[in-house]
Amino acid sequence: MAHQINFNDQTGKHSFFSVKQKAWHGLGTIVQDYPTSEEAIKHAGLDYEVIKSPLFTQGRAMTIGNAGEIIDGEDISVHDYYATLRTDSNKVLGVVGKDYHIVQNRDAFSFFDSIVGGDGILYETVGALGNGERIFITAKLPGYIRVGSNDMIEKYLFLTTSHDGSGSITAAFTPIRIVCANTLNAALGNCSNTIKIRHTSGAKERLEQAHKVMGIANTRSLQM
Repeated sequence: MAHQINFNDQTGKHSFFSVKQKAWHGLGTIVQDYPTSEEAIKHAGLDYEVIKSPLFTQGRAMTIGNAGEIIDGEDISVHDYYATLRTDSNKVLGVVGKDYHIVQNRDAFSFFDSIVGGDGILYETVGALGNGERIFITAKLPGYIRVGSNDMIEKYLFLTTSHDGSGSITAAFTPIRIVCANTLNAALGNCSNTIKIRHTSGAKERLEQAHKVMGIANTRSLQM
């Protein structure tokens, strides 16, 4: 399936929501009003936690299968490497090193909420791909937000991050409404004012300040 939208076996729902306009794949929840970040997380099924779990392999007194795989053996810890794990489903999302810091899905929304103090962002689409190892958030900025010294040309502000160690947290502007894996890739190839943050110590704090680096300013106080 080209969309790669996550299907949650426990809820029986796809991890995606959209405002008013249905996506081409017809999946997920369609709402009529723009939600808050807390509502958007629930609509899209992103209200799960991710943890780092120790990795083990097997050795000594091993039983080897016909294909060369280990069938049984003594557990051996793989030092400094961890599996990232969804706590709601116990699905393994990826393998990361000891310095990798998890940015929870709810923390990703802190980037948008910090722009306007938690009120006013128009969340268009939110979703999770694969087993939930990658998420995307697409939003519009309210009219009192200024980007740089010029009016915003691109229509959407988006953020994407992963839980499998495959890439940085990325935020940028794009004219593309992201609804699946293909449109996310297209947006990453057609974006501007891009900022990337690695999953290291302090990532959440840098994410909350990223809008300032991108030149996004809340001008409400100037209009009062």
